[in-house]
Amino acid sequence: MSEQTMGPSPALFFDTINAYQRTSALKAALELDLFTAIGEGNETAQQLAERCEASPRGMRILCDYLTVIGFLIKEEDRYRLTQDSAVFLSRNSPAYVGGATEFLLSPLMLEAFDKLTDSVQRGGTVIDEGGTVAPEHPVWVKFARAMAPIASLPAQLMVNLAAADSSAGLKVFDIAAGHGLFGIAFAQNYPNAEITALDWPNVLEVAKENARAAGVEDRYSTIAGSALDVDFGSGYDVVLLTNFLHHFDPETCEKLLKKVHAALADSGRVITLEFIPDEDRISPPPPAMFSLMMLSGTPAGDAYTFSDTIPPAVTSTSPANGATGVHPGIS
Repeated sequence: MSEQTMGPSPALFFDTINAYQRTSALKAALELDLFTAIGEGNETAQQLAERCEASPRGMRILCDYLTVIGFLIKEEDRYRLTQDSAVFLSRNSPAYVGGATEFLLSPLMLEAFDKLTDSVQRGGTVIDEGGTVAPEHPVWVKFARAMAPIASLPAQLMVNLAAADSSAGLKVFDIAAGHGLFGIAFAQNYPNAEITALDWPNVLEVAKENARAAGVEDRYSTIAGSALDVDFGSGYDVVLLTNFLHHFDPETCEKLLKKVHAALADSGRVITLEFIPDEDRISPPPPAMFSLMMLSGTPAGDAYTFSDTIPPAVTSTSPANGATGVHPGIS
């Protein structure tokens, strides 16, 4: 049935204006460790109240709400996890992503969207000192710790894109490394690879922790500072640019990419991971909507289409949270 046949409805308005309630309900469930508790076999409101140190009434109302919006399944008076909730929201799952709220719902991110009207008027963030791209901003430590579980699959996809001999002695440069998982994945799959990670000093501490945990710290070195300013070195076989270019205007991206090109070995390649909308900029929804985050949180960042900055020779795939392009070199 078409919108015209159905007639006008305020449903979208109310669904959107009340969306903060969905966020708060999910945040409360994560703070109470509700999904983990259900996965452990606590299925009634009373059982969950005891396990999560909450009131039975409060637990019933929260669980019913989470059932309505799709996070739980209810059968009589018992609650079960959906497949997605079991995989991503139980702390007992290796794919747990609940920690991402430390970044996604951080005071900085919430403040940026609270001032969105001002950002639209300005054409960029109104948060002091450049928002999320301010030098050594502590929010990126939260990002590095919170988003690592989400990066595991894209990291493996990046390794597959390299398609090099497994015995190759690759020299890999991971720019804006964050948690470090992208470079670490190369170290794990290429026993002779040497990884250099670049990020702010406080963020690199997280990457080094993860490298130690993965058993690759002896092949993992770091460069501290801004990717726009520090010396990269040279001779890299693979340069990783993951979720970084969207923070800047096209001119800054071009300047950075020229610097990256100069750091490549003759046959070196650059692999990027980005949120790339279609040319209409309204599809598919996740990357198309990502531009709003850049508007609220950065002075001039954006979600760029392929035609904006990517040469025609690019090849691409589309992992769950963006698109990946492989360049034989960027000029």
